[in-house]
Amino acid sequence: MKTIIVAVSLASLAAAGLAAQDKKPATAGNARSYAPGKTAWGDPNLQGIYTDKDENGIPLERPSQFEGKRAEELDDSELADIIRERQARAVTTAATIGGAAGADTGAGPVHWYEHYGAKNSRPWLVIDPADGRIPALTPAAQQRAAARAAARSVRGPADSYDDRSLYDQCITRGVIGSMLPVIYGNSFQIVQAPGVVAIRYEMIHETRIIPMDGRPHVPSKLRSYMGDPRGRWEGNTLVVETTNFTDRTAVGINGNGTFNSEALRLTERFTAVSPGVVEWRVTVDDPLTWTQPWSFALNLTKDPTQDVFEYACHEGNYAMKNILSAARAEERQGR
Repeated sequence: MKTIIVAVSLASLAAAGLAAQDKKPATAGNARSYAPGKTAWGDPNLQGIYTDKDENGIPLERPSQFEGKRAEELDDSELADIIRERQARAVTTAATIGGAAGADTGAGPVHWYEHYGAKNSRPWLVIDPADGRIPALTPAAQQRAAARAAARSVRGPADSYDDRSLYDQCITRGVIGSMLPVIYGNSFQIVQAPGVVAIRYEMIHETRIIPMDGRPHVPSKLRSYMGDPRGRWEGNTLVVETTNFTDRTAVGINGNGTFNSEALRLTERFTAVSPGVVEWRVTVDDPLTWTQPWSFALNLTKDPTQDVFEYACHEGNYAMKNILSAARAEERQGR
């Protein structure tokens, strides 16, 4: 009975969200005339707490059912149908989160989650190449992936904590993984001061400090998981170029996906496209991993009821200990 009540309630929420969406939200492509307010020192004012929970469920790449179509060629009714299907799928899986066999470690009760009734601003995220697909991996990236798979098949997924992802270790999800929408933790705060911008992420609770004064990047021998960012203004758009990454992060949801190389360069563009909405557009350029640069985009929306909550990943978290101890128990049993 509890599952039925939850499903019905979430279905009502999804329907209400869909009814409120009369047309596609503004994007940088169709709202370039919008100008945000200014800070006291004259920069475009993007400050505030944003969420991308309404972008949940959007696939990174164009689904095969839209082969040969561009995103802008879909009319409002087609997009509404897509959103309705995604909302229904979220409701269907609501009762199984954290309770089904093989569910994510650490999953909790249904009321923790933010992805129900997501309105969605677009049918898929990749905007370049025009086919909506991520370019092919380079031969070097394929070799790296094969080597990781071979090592994992020998060592297993839990020989050491280092066999788990950086996200499993409560360390980082990387720049892209920290902002791609998931089922919870989808808030971000942009703070500005003269000559600097800071972005604080709810997930893992990292903060990027972005100098805006034209200083060069740090030497290439200094590398970090979130890289070394430098910002500038192009009109009303905040452009952030980040280099000096390690090769231990991956590009994808939750910090999973394809591992990047140290050659990775990210170019982010934050553009206010309407009151309370900023489009986040990212170009991924890693010539040692993908055969050409590629870009994706999604909307960040201000929510006055939202906050950037504490993400105490290690506190009371027995996941890593239990994963490793269970693997040792299986070894003792000869499995």
